[in-house]
Amino acid sequence: MKIIIDQAIPFIEGVFEPYADVEYHKGECITPEVVKDADALIIRTRTRCNEQLLENSSVKVIATATIGTDHIDLPYCKQKGIFVQNAAGCNAGGVMNYVFSALFGVASRKGLQIAGSTIGIIGVGSVGSRVENMAKNLGFQVLRCDPPRAAAEGEFGFCDLDYLLENSDVVTMHVPLNETTKEMANEDFFRKMKKGAVFINASRGEVMDDDALKQAIPKLGATVIDTWNHEPQIDLELLEMVDIATPHIAGYSYQGKQRGTSDAVRAVARYFSLAPIYEFYPTEGPKELEAVKLDVRGKTQGEIAAAIQYNYPIFTDDFLFRMDPGKFEYMRSHYSYRREFFID
Repeated sequence: MKIIIDQAIPFIEGVFEPYADVEYHKGECITPEVVKDADALIIRTRTRCNEQLLENSSVKVIATATIGTDHIDLPYCKQKGIFVQNAAGCNAGGVMNYVFSALFGVASRKGLQIAGSTIGIIGVGSVGSRVENMAKNLGFQVLRCDPPRAAAEGEFGFCDLDYLLENSDVVTMHVPLNETTKEMANEDFFRKMKKGAVFINASRGEVMDDDALKQAIPKLGATVIDTWNHEPQIDLELLEMVDIATPHIAGYSYQGKQRGTSDAVRAVARYFSLAPIYEFYPTEGPKELEAVKLDVRGKTQGEIAAAIQYNYPIFTDDFLFRMDPGKFEYMRSHYSYRREFFID
């Protein structure tokens, strides 16, 4: 058996070697020639799994150590009988931490009063639900827009997009990339947002129209972008205009990477009946990276901001990215994973 693994996936080296021939490659260097005689691929978003890559290969299973699957042609894989597994929810805690570090960070820098304001969450899946819970624990009002969930569960507790945009002081996007969400954040979207509202995108770059956002920024209170169109060749003009810019690392927590790798390993192990690693989980790690509970009861906005920034100083990521945006991929591959924080 042969397994091809993206070399940037942490905690995985040595796990499959007792059972298979294993090759490690950069995600963008996993080519048709590389996968031709492979039985399994363990990848991230930088490997496009489509007919061009997979046709005439022996690949039977693809496990992605990511929450999203838009880099995988699912209809093609289904047609060819290739089993696909993602790591649903693995990065939810990390992205939630990112959202609130960014929000309290820009509020402190720009003198925005956000206590008790309304957060509009677009997409309330694994990530959006974590953002919702944290927002409520911090005393925010929450609006939720998620048409698929509303259709399945009923309209109660959800609102349409227009209502959310018109009534939210913070708009944060957590949608998958598909035909209904591509360029969702367009000129009309930003026109409907409240003047002075904060816009955060930590989902996919393609859900926003860069030109529309650039036109809207003077109206907005603050703009935070982690995911970009045309990564890694991003719009440098937009980079200079936003308040916080990071290289697609919102979900890069230590715990999130543990979960993502665990889910990918377990999927391949179970597919090939490798019983000794059915329950694989990378447990060893520095104690200082253990998740931490924040006690914010009775704290002021400034005190909450300080506690969050201590655990995730987001402006460090912003500064390093702006210093050399050409190292987009390098910064992602060599990122120092941060610990997660939570509030009960």
